[in-house]
Amino acid sequence: MDESKKGWVVTVSLKLPTLQDNTADTDRLLTAVKTVLKTDTVGIDLKLVRQLPALIRKSKFRVVCILFKDQNRWILIDIKDATDTGSIAGLAVDLGTTRVVLRLVDLINGQPLADIAFDNPQISIGPDILARIHFTNEPDGLKTLNKLIIQGLNHKVDELCRSCNVRPEDVYLLSLAGNTAMTHLFMGIDPHWIIREPYIPVINRPGLYRAQELGIKINPFARALIFPNVGSYFGGDLIAGILYSGLNNQDQTAVLVDVGTNAEVVVGNKNWLIACAGAAGPALEGGVTRMGMMAGPGVIDKVTIDPDTLEFKLHTIEDEPPIGICGSGLIDLAAQLFIRGMVDFRGRINPLVCKDRLVEIDGLRHLVVVPEISSASGARLSISQADLDSLIRSKAAMYAILETITSRVGVALREIKTFYLAGTFGSFINPESAISIGMIPDLPIERYQSLGNSSLCGAAMALRGEEYTEKIDEIRDRITYLELNVSSEFMNRFSAAKFLPHTDLSLFPSVVIKK
Repeated sequence: MDESKKGWVVTVSLKLPTLQDNTADTDRLLTAVKTVLKTDTVGIDLKLVRQLPALIRKSKFRVVCILFKDQNRWILIDIKDATDTGSIAGLAVDLGTTRVVLRLVDLINGQPLADIAFDNPQISIGPDILARIHFTNEPDGLKTLNKLIIQGLNHKVDELCRSCNVRPEDVYLLSLAGNTAMTHLFMGIDPHWIIREPYIPVINRPGLYRAQELGIKINPFARALIFPNVGSYFGGDLIAGILYSGLNNQDQTAVLVDVGTNAEVVVGNKNWLIACAGAAGPALEGGVTRMGMMAGPGVIDKVTIDPDTLEFKLHTIEDEPPIGICGSGLIDLAAQLFIRGMVDFRGRINPLVCKDRLVEIDGLRHLVVVPEISSASGARLSISQADLDSLIRSKAAMYAILETITSRVGVALREIKTFYLAGTFGSFINPESAISIGMIPDLPIERYQSLGNSSLCGAAMALRGEEYTEKIDEIRDRITYLELNVSSEFMNRFSAAKFLPHTDLSLFPSVVIKK
């Protein structure tokens, strides 16, 4: 019997039935599959059973089986003629609050075929999770939000498949990671109690569903794996990030930071994991300053200031005229203003140094970053004192979270050998700038490792085989969640960190400040 297994795909050649071997078609197939998988349990849908007689005979009893494993039970999703050269694909989804990213993956070799991204269409209802959850209390509010994301996904799945000459019906598995609230909205589950004390989700372990039941238009038999969450504020996107980083397999203690709407931090190794989340994210999502926005063409992503002339050197995405600034640019800007003496240790704008860059708008002091003549819109782009104050609160929260969580496990920040930076924060931020303002520890730069979109990459790993999916619940069950809202220790550390780079300058020996 010719048998092979590659990821979630098993090829089997079946013995032809005879008068001496009158085993039923389904039993014959499942016995062969069980032999390859070395298991006693393989489930199959009735709809597929109805099609089996014609399928296996058309295939001359040599078939390719697409399977998935739910907990300890294997499920036969579909079968194809072994001579069929059509694609066998899976789809990984990073379901972000502001941005959704899809990756098409070859299920046989686990290699990515293509990615596609789009703005979450739920933004039309509300830019943040809180606004969307409140909207679910409106008539048909939940239905509207669910419809928006499902329709958006189906449209992009079709576009992504066309770009790779793959049919949507050739997609047999979907792996989705998102925060707890986004997962609820995707599933059409009421998130009402997530934001109300005592902050309880409807479900923490969504598990495996039929994609068709969720409204996703791929193969009719396809299954969708939804990553589990750890309560209201630590979602499946972080579980996926841990899986991708491999932090859970390491001997040495490492840190994983993902900053989006919130700052989410995981500290641990192969023996233990501890996690927490806090409101340090708006600085990187355009929520701090009026000129802040998500990354895109014309958005400032890098800033340097000449130490002698104080001339601003700005880099924009795709080198387009500037229209605003994203998180990485904002962190660069704050760091440069500080080390060039244009703002002081409290984050206060220094009029004597800033000179003609300083203007007053609506009674507030602003520092002009891009004059009218240089901006794409013809309007000047500036950062106000209030913007800087907000940024300092965000960076202080980030550092306080890191100090608090590592102190709880008796690890000094300087002892951390690997510091993973995930998401938008990890992809674009300059660690030197983040260190200069005291947002992250003053560690050697080589200890910082950018993971990129760890949520998407972790979701894609689940499409490679059971050796990865088995780790998902293992990771989730090992996480101890630390609640910071009631921590006086956190509040004290937060207050100490509300200076540039910190009240304790010995924590940041590499930061050189212009006197």
